[in-house]
Amino acid sequence: MGTTNSPQSSPPASGSPEKGFDAGTFIMHHILDSREIEVPFTGQVIHLPEWKPGGVDLSLTRSVAMMWVASALLLVILLAAARRAKEAVPRGVRSVVEIFVLFIRDEVARKALGQDADRYLGYLLTTFFFILTCNLLGLVPGMTTATASISVTAALAGMAFVMIQLAGMREHGFVGHFKNLLPHGIPAWLVPILLPAEILGVFTKPFALCIRLFANMTAGHVVILSLVSLIFIMQTAYFAAVSIPMALFVYLLEILVAFLQAFIFTLLTAYFISMAAHPSH
Repeated sequence: MGTTNSPQSSPPASGSPEKGFDAGTFIMHHILDSREIEVPFTGQVIHLPEWKPGGVDLSLTRSVAMMWVASALLLVILLAAARRAKEAVPRGVRSVVEIFVLFIRDEVARKALGQDADRYLGYLLTTFFFILTCNLLGLVPGMTTATASISVTAALAGMAFVMIQLAGMREHGFVGHFKNLLPHGIPAWLVPILLPAEILGVFTKPFALCIRLFANMTAGHVVILSLVSLIFIMQTAYFAAVSIPMALFVYLLEILVAFLQAFIFTLLTAYFISMAAHPSH
């Protein structure tokens, strides 16, 4: 792992002088995953190590590195908050963490899951804090948004899928959980019609979680990069007087989106778990 200077490290975004500025390449270069991390304001990149055991490519990518950073930050913050757990009056980092914990417990877990809330609270809090940290890291210069990678959101949705099925099996058993896919007492001739739709619904729930998070976290970055690109496309610094304030507004809006998307993903997961554990038949 090391740093290199241009031209190798220069993003292909700007295009060659002969071809001019390529906005599409510039945007895709910043939103797609890669094996290098750009050092902001230096023109250098850090090349991530490659690892291909047995010919299988398990090389470290930028999104994976950001997830590691997010995990490390959460460990530091949550351990710091836990050290103050016995204090009568919350203060410092504990007071901030406690606000989010109580909000997820009271407004998400208990409202969606009722008496089973505490059973799944740990998973829901982990989901919320991890997604929120990944979302916010993408707003730091030099960092990238791990949740803007479809592979990351697919993994998160996959874990939610497992929790949803386990919740149903825990309450009703393996066979009983899948019997609950169909409303009780329906005529036999309706079973071949409804069963494929209900099985498809089992997979569309996590798919919706995956696409919703990925699309929302990608869209904001595309808008910001597009606004910045307009300065180079129009080839005039005067356009920056309009483009930069608009990009700054979207950037501030992205902070709200980071919190909102973490909340929505956690809320929908809680309701999907509740639907599996307590089907309304």
